[in-house]
Amino acid sequence: MTDGHRLTRTFFDIVDLLNKNNVPLVIVTGRSRAWAHFLMSHFSEIMNAITEGGGMFHYRNERGRIAERVYIDYEEVERLEQVTRQLKLEFPNIELSLDSSARKTDRAIELYWLKEHASEHREIEDFFKQHSVNYSTSNVHLNFWCGEISKSVAMKKFLSEEMKITPEETVFFGDSLNDESAFKEFPHTVGVSNIKDVIERLEYKPSVILEGDDNIGPNGVKAYLKSLFQ
Repeated sequence: MTDGHRLTRTFFDIVDLLNKNNVPLVIVTGRSRAWAHFLMSHFSEIMNAITEGGGMFHYRNERGRIAERVYIDYEEVERLEQVTRQLKLEFPNIELSLDSSARKTDRAIELYWLKEHASEHREIEDFFKQHSVNYSTSNVHLNFWCGEISKSVAMKKFLSEEMKITPEETVFFGDSLNDESAFKEFPHTVGVSNIKDVIERLEYKPSVILEGDDNIGPNGVKAYLKSLFQ
């Protein structure tokens, strides 16, 4: 839904297209809970969001106010706090994302920092393995968390408890490594064309893979949705 780091005009077009066809849009992202608050504050059409890779659920309560729910045990949230403190002690120069302070169920390390510190990158992954911490890579971050968090687990819980519909009644769009759980568990998945950058690293691939520069990011989402509504 973003073009790199940017929300473009195409994002607004997608929101309008779905709204006109009475189809709900649910944002599912590895970004922080603050990202959900921003989007839901500015787009009344967005009623729900799943953030932090599946750790947080956001909704509008009976008064229309934005509320949130943690999708894992609080013991895991507390363990993450401890692990993060230890991580920063062992790697004092590590560059956590600026939004890590706004995160509750995961944290994020800037990918550009990891690319510049390849040897420490390997040591950090070893640290996670030693401490039984899960991690995954998005387009911009290496996210890490404690407990069972994934986009597919969160989406199944959300669809069952909130929407009362099945995964077969949804279409999931993705383009990064942390979308793989959805590609595995959901029947109707679409990889926009920039997924080519990671496709060989995915064991489970989307059921539809778009191609060409016209289908990069939100452009691919918009084009595919228009084909469904014709």
